[in-house]
Amino acid sequence: MTTVSAAPTPALHRDRRFRTFWIGETISQFGDRVRELALPLIAVTLLAATPTQVSVLTALIWLPNLLGLVLGAWVDQRTRKRRLLIIADLLRAVVLLSLPVAYLFDAVTLTQLYLVALLTGAGAVLFAMAQQAFFVALVPRSAYIDATSKLSLSRAASSVAGPAVGGGLVQLLTAPFAIVVDAVSFLGSALLISRIPVTEAPPPPQRVSTLSLVREGLALVLRHPVLRAALGCTTTVNFFTFIAAALLILYASQDLGLSAGAIGIAFGIGAFGGLAGAALAPRISRAIGLGRTAMLGAVLFPAPLALTALLTGPTWAKVGMLAAIEVVSSIGVMLMDVNLNALLAAVTPDDARGRRAGAYSAVNYGIRPLGALVGGALGTTIGLRPTLVVAGLGGVLAVLWLVASPVRHIASLDEAAT
Repeated sequence: MTTVSAAPTPALHRDRRFRTFWIGETISQFGDRVRELALPLIAVTLLAATPTQVSVLTALIWLPNLLGLVLGAWVDQRTRKRRLLIIADLLRAVVLLSLPVAYLFDAVTLTQLYLVALLTGAGAVLFAMAQQAFFVALVPRSAYIDATSKLSLSRAASSVAGPAVGGGLVQLLTAPFAIVVDAVSFLGSALLISRIPVTEAPPPPQRVSTLSLVREGLALVLRHPVLRAALGCTTTVNFFTFIAAALLILYASQDLGLSAGAIGIAFGIGAFGGLAGAALAPRISRAIGLGRTAMLGAVLFPAPLALTALLTGPTWAKVGMLAAIEVVSSIGVMLMDVNLNALLAAVTPDDARGRRAGAYSAVNYGIRPLGALVGGALGTTIGLRPTLVVAGLGGVLAVLWLVASPVRHIASLDEAAT
């Protein structure tokens, strides 16, 4: 029987380098919540975009993740990952600032919005690839779970307060000028990262082509038992939860008869579950083990979605039950993500972090638009409630990847095979 390591982790909040990086990430996350609200509002309010055009806008944000296969291999061959992080932040800031400038000249077009979505998505992928190596250069191995938890806590906090802040800014400044807030957040992130001293190990001499490195990245993910199980789990759960994500707001509005304000309240309350999950993940992991915590999260994340099909009663009851479902689901996603992300960082060889992240994200994130399209098709053919049941129950199957792998036996990062 395995035992959970009780070794204390460093006090990361006292580590100036990590604290600076954490602050930059938090600022950027809040800016992202503003953009997520403002971009579609620009399309709808200024350009009278159709639902199809808005869905294309969303798809273009995720599309660059397919470049992760090549971009991750390329990043592995670069020594200065911090410079790439700064470039990614500056790229996104400049691209976003083009929108308010165009608005001043009454020149905003749907094509420009598409390009902004595509280029900011590409910047996000570059940042994510370089961040993998920067993270392990910044954080000691024993603190991976704690550090991942803190970063996840920031994302969860931005999901709670971000939409309200973004809505207020859009109303006060109009959507194009609210975008400036996100651009400034990237400039702030770039400034903070530039001030973090870190020693980055040079990559080994390149003996093969970039295409060969891409194949190595795919082979690493598919052959390593821990990486393969984590990828199978997250890809499966993303596919099914995006089936629900494509329909949940429509279902809440049409079938449940909830107003936009009521839906916002339910989702806002539900986001507090993410805060709780991110804060509790390290403690639960120490109590029952890393693998078991990830498995628990893989069930709690999708399962409540099936319960949304059962909502009925007066408005207050439907809002309350929807909020409770979102709370449990948000806790689950954090328990899964925090532990699996820490595990991925622990088992990935240092010289393959970029191409591993590229291969992983290309599959894991690339499945999301497909899930949304399947959700739309199922919702049209069998109805919204049955589709939500399919999404919830299908998502639970993701845990089988972990059950059938070494992950379920891993109690701590010290036990993770490299």
